[in-house]
Amino acid sequence: MIFRREPIHKKLAREAGLEREERPEPVDPGPHWGVTGIHGVPRPRRWDAVAVAEAPRLRGEEVHFVALSGGDLVVDEDEPPDTLAPLAEAVEQTIEPPYRAEAVRKGGDVWAVAAMAVEVVEFRADGDRLELVVADGERTFTVDGEQSSASVPALERIGEREGDSYVVRATRLDDRLWDVEAGPL
Repeated sequence: MIFRREPIHKKLAREAGLEREERPEPVDPGPHWGVTGIHGVPRPRRWDAVAVAEAPRLRGEEVHFVALSGGDLVVDEDEPPDTLAPLAEAVEQTIEPPYRAEAVRKGGDVWAVAAMAVEVVEFRADGDRLELVVADGERTFTVDGEQSSASVPALERIGEREGDSYVVRATRLDDRLWDVEAGPL
């Protein structure tokens, strides 16, 4: 039979009535995803689709384009016709037009291409960049960074879908086609 001796400090504390029961705080083992300090606050996703493709006839090192619902591509850079088809086909395995895409040459004829869905709207307006902000009943409209008193009903209708306070930005793609984004304030 084995007898264990009680350490002297515990025996004296018990005899003096100073003994206290130490219980550890309960531990919460659950995940705390998204709590700052654990893993940080996640960044919003920028791209809806990412792909790799071979595009042997492209000349530059990067290219930007918008794919329209009818299959047409509006290209920012000066590239030969139909050279972007492999890039568009690669991302369209994941995303349907309309979308805005950026591609970067990774080496030789291999390109990385990323795309995000956009809203394309047809209307007439002056300028290349429009911004409509409606907040607390106040309306501010700018054309290419300059304030304007003009009105674009199409932008107002898009903004009203967001509520009473909103911002709508439009970037000209071609003559009457605009890439439009809207959000509530």
